[in-house]
Amino acid sequence: MSIYNDYIKEIEERKEQGLHPKPIDSAELLSEIITQIKDLDNPRRQDALKFFIYNTLPGTTPAAGVKAKFLKEIILGAVVVKEITPAFAFELLSHMKGGPSIEVLLDLALGADTAIAQEAANVLKTQVFLYEADTDRLKEAFKSGNAIAKEILESYARAEFFTKLPEVPEEIKVVTFIAGEGDISTDLLSPGNQAHSRSDRELHGKCMITPKVQSEIRALQAQHPDASVMLIAEKGTMGVGSSRMSGVNNVALWTGKQASPYVPFVNIAPIVAGTNGISPIFLTTVDVTGGIGIDLKNWVKKLDAAGKPVLNEKGEPVLEEVYSVATGTVLTINTKKKKLYNGNRELIDISRSLTPQKMEFIKAGGSYAVVFGKKIQTFAAKTLGIDTPAVFAPSKEISIEGQGLTAVEKIFNRNAVGVTPGKVLHAGSDVRVEVNIVGSQDTTGLMTAQELEAMAATVISPIVDGAYQSGCHTASVWDKKAQANIPKLMKFMNEFGLITARDPKGVYHSMTDVIHKVLNDMTVDEWAIIIGGDSHTRMSKGVAFGADSGTVALALATGEASMPIPESVKVTFKGKMKDHMDFRDVVHATQAQMLQQFGGENVFQGRIIEVHIGTLPADQAFTFTDWTAEMKAKASICISQDDTLIESLEIAKSRLRIMIGRGMDNGKQVLQGLINKADKRIAEIKSGEKPALTPDANARYYAEVVIDLDVIDEPMIADPDVNNEDVSKRYTHDTIRELSYYGGAKKVDLGFVGSCMVHKGDLKIVSQMLRNLEEQQGKVEFHAPLVVAAPTYNIIDELKQEGDWELLEKYSGFEFSDLLPKKTARTAYENMMYLERPGCNLCMGNQEKAAKGDTVMATSTRLFQGRVVEDSERKKGESLLASTPVVVLSAILGRIPSIEEYKTAVAGINLTKFAPASKQLVG
Repeated sequence: MSIYNDYIKEIEERKEQGLHPKPIDSAELLSEIITQIKDLDNPRRQDALKFFIYNTLPGTTPAAGVKAKFLKEIILGAVVVKEITPAFAFELLSHMKGGPSIEVLLDLALGADTAIAQEAANVLKTQVFLYEADTDRLKEAFKSGNAIAKEILESYARAEFFTKLPEVPEEIKVVTFIAGEGDISTDLLSPGNQAHSRSDRELHGKCMITPKVQSEIRALQAQHPDASVMLIAEKGTMGVGSSRMSGVNNVALWTGKQASPYVPFVNIAPIVAGTNGISPIFLTTVDVTGGIGIDLKNWVKKLDAAGKPVLNEKGEPVLEEVYSVATGTVLTINTKKKKLYNGNRELIDISRSLTPQKMEFIKAGGSYAVVFGKKIQTFAAKTLGIDTPAVFAPSKEISIEGQGLTAVEKIFNRNAVGVTPGKVLHAGSDVRVEVNIVGSQDTTGLMTAQELEAMAATVISPIVDGAYQSGCHTASVWDKKAQANIPKLMKFMNEFGLITARDPKGVYHSMTDVIHKVLNDMTVDEWAIIIGGDSHTRMSKGVAFGADSGTVALALATGEASMPIPESVKVTFKGKMKDHMDFRDVVHATQAQMLQQFGGENVFQGRIIEVHIGTLPADQAFTFTDWTAEMKAKASICISQDDTLIESLEIAKSRLRIMIGRGMDNGKQVLQGLINKADKRIAEIKSGEKPALTPDANARYYAEVVIDLDVIDEPMIADPDVNNEDVSKRYTHDTIRELSYYGGAKKVDLGFVGSCMVHKGDLKIVSQMLRNLEEQQGKVEFHAPLVVAAPTYNIIDELKQEGDWELLEKYSGFEFSDLLPKKTARTAYENMMYLERPGCNLCMGNQEKAAKGDTVMATSTRLFQGRVVEDSERKKGESLLASTPVVVLSAILGRIPSIEEYKTAVAGINLTKFAPASKQLVG
């Protein structure tokens, strides 16, 4: 009983932290618990029963297999447990969500005992997480004349697993809780530095916002027991930043309801809102849990008599409150009228929050049940030889005669399944699409593995071209948490069918390459759809959507995703880049010019940015697509010239060959298959059979933005503006300032060149600047630390061949070692350069961080409060975002440089350049 004793010891340790027993996923532990249940005189028997009934994880966990087998023995009378009757055993099986439980139910339903078979059939009719092995058994039994199998299939065809669920209440009472003013990032709901605990839902729940807020939510619930707490981003957007299922899980844990009485800490139905709505990725995750996300629009621009926005002294629109959602306000969501009310007063139409599809998610307790339900209904109808009855809300199919297609509309039309044959679909249509490439990253991967177990999936869908499990988010520090979690994750994903950064068998060197860079190389068709477990899944080939860990699991298991076709905003360029400008400055200028052109309205939010970048290869173009996550876009698409796309595909092929050479391909030769697809695509482009993807000339856009390169004369810096009097304006990515704003005087405590935003050229810029300054000044002296983390090992290898790495080594005071990885995170930095292991590093904030209160200048994408740097008592921490040359020079000077100093330092250096295509890129 050593395993059980260890569990009891762990329980006592968790009690001291205010935690309940950890849910059980171990077969060995549950086997010991069952032994105690069978021993009627065992003093631990009552505890063992509680653990078995209420604290065992469902799905395909090892423990679920043991639990299902024991329940089968009880139902068949082989074992008698007075506390678990056969009827109760069936109820427990009904809450196990597939895998071993379905196998047991099918054994019983297709068995000889007719009474037991009927009870098993009744439970099976409520289940939707069936896979090929399960449906094959049903089909064969039906063909053999089994009446129970026919009855189950008929129930599936009628979708009784859905129709017999309780209807969504007409009125849902909510009580408001303002979680913060301005944008609320998922870092606030699920901090990056607590990533290690995400799979332990109760423990991770302790990190949501603050303990004070948690107690205030509990107090509101006590005052309003008949209402759900609605978490609100006042004057901002809810859930910006990383794609965190853990963030939604935490909100559901504190404000939602338990999904099953027999599965602990899995809550559903959170209700969230924001003045400017919900971030697209976060909203998808809310749908996964059957929750509701509301765009409140409770603050609007004040208009003058002529209907024009009134501006304040800073030239910003003045906002006025339309209605109050102050904490403690009781509101009513009417799901029939699709309105939000305060008493009898109608506040706003919320139809977009309660579409027919979203209402189905709410009724079913989440989107997974609907996705799997539709598949099982289609299977049953086909097996019975009947038309599929119309049960679910029909997919919205919008087709506008005479209107061309944007790039994303073309991609969705090519990959769509289950739509009316021959119908061309435009933005707003609801579409099921096949997914080509899937990415799972390491701080959400454990949750993705849990989701796969919960939905009883055991192998990757055969229609997925390739999938990758990264190790980049935990690359910086190989601490005890990483050592405990990462090997387990890699083993699970490797066996599931993904290419993994670490080889569970230790055959190849562990890679910590940034996931987005790897996925960008694995995407070898610009017509592809990519789903990845990170908001920066923004490829420069294909259209990529950052997603929560659950949506990633669904894509891996089914090879599909469902969403409306988004509207697009077209971005083109005019003019010429100045020699001293870097392409990162163009990226920041795009956001600034867009906001200026549209009076402060972010037309990118929730839409596709179709960027006509034409001449930039994939690596450099990724700098733009990556940043579109901070522009709050749903995704982005690069429109490339034929020759540029071919160049990008050749680079991707070479890197895939390197991965194969390292031994990373699997038995199905996924990586070689991608090279073959790239060769085929290159041949199509060269022959003219299928040129590079372009939109139609008569495509319709929500807006068109033209970026003027001529007016970009200074480096552009994204500033968190931590001291803005208007709290809602802090920590957004919308404050873009020119270098001269800082007057060459603002102190910089640390520089960071790294994250997914940089490419090989950025690392070469670092070495070229050191060489430049060495020639100009005789030596280079750092007045602030400079942390440099290459995105991939390939880049380091190439820099070594080209002589740049040697110069970087010359000026570094620390260089990473894979043989002796860091076991603890750095807490203090010296004024020197650190060459860190490839990976996310400071950008993640879960391992390495700057010192509290520091001013950091970074190439990163993250400026949220507490992410890269936390506040101190002396001052607020701030992470300013800029181009590589600005970051390097700031670290050397210990302050933001003047424009004159900057121009001198970059003279003659090959900065990342961009020239607009010479002709319009349309089909």
